Amino acid sequence: MKEIDKEEGGGRGGMSKDQSWISKIIKKRVCTTFVEDSFSNGCLCQCGGTRETHTSVATGDYFGTAIVSQWDSAQHSSQYPTDAFGELEFAGAGKRQSHFLRLSCDTPPKSVYTLMTVHWGVPQPNLVVSVVGGEGKVKVKTWVREVLRQGLVKAAQRTGAWILTGGLREGVGRCVGEAVRDHGTAAPSLAQTKVITLGIAPWGLVQNRQQLINPQGSFPARYYVENTSRDTCCLDNNCQAFLLVDDGSVGRRGGEAGFRARLEEYISNQKTGIRGSGSIEIPVLCMLIAGETSMLKQVDNSTRNFTPWLVLAGSGGAADLISEIVDDLFSAPSVLAATEGEGEVPSVDLRDQVRERVKKHFPSEKEGQTDKLTEMALNICQNRELITIYHGEQEGPDDFDTVLLKALVRASKQRDPNDTSPYTEELKLAVAWNRVDIAKSELFNGDIQWKYSDLEDSMTDALVNNKPQFVRLFTENGLNILDYLTYKRLESLYSSVSDSSLAYMLLQRRLSERRISAGSVPSLATVLDIVPGENPQSGLIKVRSTKEFSLYEVSRVLWDILGDVCQPFYFDSLGLDDVAHTRKSLKKVNQVLKGMCLYHEKRCFHPWAALFIWAVMQNRSEMAIFFWEMGGESVLSALSGCKMLRELSKLEGETEIKLSMKELAQKFENLAHDVISQCYQSSENRSFTLLIRKSEVWGGATCLQMATAGDARLFFSHDGVQSLLTQIWWGDMYRNTAVWKLIFTFFCPFLVYTSLINYRQLDEEVNPEEVPQGKEMDSLDGETIFSFTDIKHTEEEVEEFNSVRSKNKEYTPGTYKRPFVVSRWRQFWSAPVTSFLGNVLMYFLFLFLFAYVLLVDFKPPPPIGPAITEFVLYFWVFTIVCEEIRQTFFVGNRPLQQRMWQYIQDVWNKCDLTAILLFIIGLCCRMFQWSFEIGRAVLCLDYMVFTLRLIHIFAIHKRMGPKIIIVGKMMKDVFFFLFFLGVWLLAYGVANQALLYSYDPRPDWVLRRVFYRPYLHIFGQIPLEDIDAAKVGEVSCTDNATLIDAGAEPCMNTYANWLVIILLVVYLLVTNILLLNLLIAMFSYTFSKVQDNSDTYWKFQRYNLIVDYHSRPSLAPPFIILSHLHLFIKRKIRRIPSVKIHHFVLELTGKKINRLMTWEAIQKENLLTDQNKKQRGSDTERLKRTSAKVDGVLKQMAEIRDHDRRLRALESQMEYCCSALTWVVDTLSQSNNLTKPTRPPPKLREPPPSSSR
Repeated sequence: MKEIDKEEGGGRGGMSKDQSWISKIIKKRVCTTFVEDSFSNGCLCQCGGTRETHTSVATGDYFGTAIVSQWDSAQHSSQYPTDAFGELEFAGAGKRQSHFLRLSCDTPPKSVYTLMTVHWGVPQPNLVVSVVGGEGKVKVKTWVREVLRQGLVKAAQRTGAWILTGGLREGVGRCVGEAVRDHGTAAPSLAQTKVITLGIAPWGLVQNRQQLINPQGSFPARYYVENTSRDTCCLDNNCQAFLLVDDGSVGRRGGEAGFRARLEEYISNQKTGIRGSGSIEIPVLCMLIAGETSMLKQVDNSTRNFTPWLVLAGSGGAADLISEIVDDLFSAPSVLAATEGEGEVPSVDLRDQVRERVKKHFPSEKEGQTDKLTEMALNICQNRELITIYHGEQEGPDDFDTVLLKALVRASKQRDPNDTSPYTEELKLAVAWNRVDIAKSELFNGDIQWKYSDLEDSMTDALVNNKPQFVRLFTENGLNILDYLTYKRLESLYSSVSDSSLAYMLLQRRLSERRISAGSVPSLATVLDIVPGENPQSGLIKVRSTKEFSLYEVSRVLWDILGDVCQPFYFDSLGLDDVAHTRKSLKKVNQVLKGMCLYHEKRCFHPWAALFIWAVMQNRSEMAIFFWEMGGESVLSALSGCKMLRELSKLEGETEIKLSMKELAQKFENLAHDVISQCYQSSENRSFTLLIRKSEVWGGATCLQMATAGDARLFFSHDGVQSLLTQIWWGDMYRNTAVWKLIFTFFCPFLVYTSLINYRQLDEEVNPEEVPQGKEMDSLDGETIFSFTDIKHTEEEVEEFNSVRSKNKEYTPGTYKRPFVVSRWRQFWSAPVTSFLGNVLMYFLFLFLFAYVLLVDFKPPPPIGPAITEFVLYFWVFTIVCEEIRQTFFVGNRPLQQRMWQYIQDVWNKCDLTAILLFIIGLCCRMFQWSFEIGRAVLCLDYMVFTLRLIHIFAIHKRMGPKIIIVGKMMKDVFFFLFFLGVWLLAYGVANQALLYSYDPRPDWVLRRVFYRPYLHIFGQIPLEDIDAAKVGEVSCTDNATLIDAGAEPCMNTYANWLVIILLVVYLLVTNILLLNLLIAMFSYTFSKVQDNSDTYWKFQRYNLIVDYHSRPSLAPPFIILSHLHLFIKRKIRRIPSVKIHHFVLELTGKKINRLMTWEAIQKENLLTDQNKKQRGSDTERLKRTSAKVDGVLKQMAEIRDHDRRLRALESQMEYCCSALTWVVDTLSQSNNLTKPTRPPPKLREPPPSSSR
């Protein structure tokens, strides 16, 4: 388990300091055979080391060394545990540390790659560029430095590439390091992906390498660099990691070439993307700059393994030789025809031309060596499709990543010539590098007809690796999301979630529950992936999670996050009942998953919503917003995303991720607010319908329910939502109805049938068969008008209507109509405002009755009391208790425990419970003579609690509501103030009491003088005669402890009375000036902070209050008992189940919902169009467009220069052809005379160089 924990830490980028296991795996090489160097007079071995550095065994084998003529690393050196590894800190180069490792030249590359990516935390590459050539003290040209700085490094940053260099401060390797340093210094904030540079150097060539040796590892090792102004063999501090390859030699180059080639080959077989989830293997490209003759052998060997090369023409050495041969000699049509067949022997003329080019660039080579170089050059040209020539001096460093892409695509075509889609590889590379601009300009410009099969794998790669721009590009160019997203692929997407994310932890928890219920627990072998051939306890153990998440785990996690706002997701696909018990669901889902899993091949019903949930679970901002734009039900989807993110932020432990979740949640709330604003401006009634419509996509939830669960206060503050709530509040009455009319009607119910109160005229329902066909097809012009009384009562009486239909067979939906007497009665008494007004009036009567009982008619215990008014009070409180029981146990569909917990969470419900408990205690106590006064006192306190309940009742008021919220916020400041005041009051009170009275055993007087009297000092009540000795008069007191114990008054101690006065002054100064002004400042800050948002908070609480009174019976206590009896008869006796478990729900079907969804989608598109116009008009976007245009102009100029260079070359060839033809004519004309030509044949001239930029 320790190894596992260590590995998990390394996988997240952390580095365990205890890495002694590295020396057990990684080895070094030491020369064990002294092979004398003939040019050193016996002082040096051919490995480069002196005789003194070799062991006695190495120098004592005279017989063995006598027959050896050439030193070989494999035969004459042995492996030992490495003694140089850990972290490297360059002296004077900042605090940044690099990793380093000394390893044998035959170390398996898999172990090294795992060590770098897992333990060192180096991110996996999307591309590897191996820069070779230019070793030693070679002078690098200026334009080559510019290509490295402006081309290679920027391309590596954009593509997430590794750059492999020699790792030493010399030649091209030093230039690459300086380019990486300059890039990181110039734009550290813009570079989201850091450029990774890895140095692979021969151990025996590194200067000051003794500073790195430590058998236990160095954390860190201090490395001192000498003379940094010129090229040396010191390590380059701009590399993130160093692989110091040891072949046993000292001071020799080339010992690392074999390991470097094997490492490149191993990396090229790994997959790109997060944890190898990409669709292609990591491309490896070798970049040749200058180079000696040894580079030709390296290029020849790597091209045989189909490794692509990018050669910088004009950089010198081997690069110029290869570029001239490939461009000039092998580009001619005759040469191409001669070498077209594979394995064809080049002509003698071609061989001679290549030989001349080799002599031109390497004139100092011997004749035999020249022949070998010529053969290698010809072999390289046989694989010239793998070689891309880059004329950096003419082309410039712009779009260098495009050059890399074309070079890799060209090589991939050579590797797999039978590829049916030649552009697929290029697309996969563009996705791996996240270069959507290349894909748009090169691949999706309209010239290529893409098939669905070509885009499928790339779409998965873009989704898993969080590349939303490619997802948008694919959906716009032929990928059908309905065909793409099946339930099997959705499960694979959830299985690709990062192991360190919160979503993975939640899914893994549910997966463990399912496996435990099935009786299977994953073994250790399924969790650990041990490197083959290595010790399992070595530390190179890679944790591999068995992520086999099914839709059941996803559904359970969503259920935990969203709660009972909506029904469980994906239960229908799994064949589970929505209300099934958890254990039954686990058993059934285990049976389903053990079978054929037929649901895997089914299409996802709502693909955009499913992808939106998947993106929100991983906190992927840009991708989630894109899926929201593509999906339907934009308002509800945005509110659902807001709810999910706020719940996930409560569970997230990382502060940065938590803040990003909260920001994204607020962004979705703003989107919901903007869309509903657009809808409200278009159509008020349709926006009302949108807010209360039951959604099929989101499990039967409505916008109001989701906004309440997600605490979307800004959404509730919108005028459209408030207008809907106001209309619900007034029911079918006009919202401008005077309150006095409601009061009169409340006390005189017959006024309901008069014209005192005006009601809105509602269109009566018509038979669908009578609707004209043209009217039915009018999808966007019609208005949706509905009665809020129907919303309140339809759900409650649906079962009654069903019973009427079953009894009356002739009943049709259009024939049932309530009488005027019943309908008008319901219109008045079913409105929430009527229920609220009745509760307010009756509550005032309740408080008046309570006060009357306490002040006037509170009689002694039985048999004398209680009075009749007190019995009425008891009954009134009993009806209140019945209503609280109904709200707790009979409202909602959650389990009983959750309903009780939800009830207790409300502050005012706690106030109600406190008032009821105090009333019960007071009632019990007042019934007995011995506790009568206690009961009276408790009831007096209870009256105060009942009176405070008025604050919640009047929170509905438009002016009082926000002020009540401000007062509630200020109460928190009061508690902080009381804490500071209590500390200072306790300090002063105890010191004052101890100084004034040396002995006073009366606890009541001690507490009074310690707490009560200092508290009164704050308000100016300072009895000087009890504090100042000069003001004390004649007082009957004593200092006798016996008399004091008997009850006598103790005398005041005057010894340190001056100190008491000083403490009083300091105490008043701190409390009256410092603390009180602090409290005022806190109140001012809270008021100014909350004042701007108090209206938003009040509108949100107003919704909860309207829901509360909407769900309450129409009658108020004590008459509410009649409503309770009615409900009891309906539920228990008539067995009519309650379906009124959600508030304000309207269910639409058929064409109505299609028309509403189409209208909402149009409003969302209008909103996005307006936002895009505003964004395009911003200065930032204008600068971006101007920059893009300038880049386009520069690119066109580069193309013009290229065309100019080609035209010059063509002119030169034309002149040569004309001269050659003239010479042929002259020669033929003189051939009859058998005389020699008067002039020699013309020679092909080099084209004049084009002017560089």
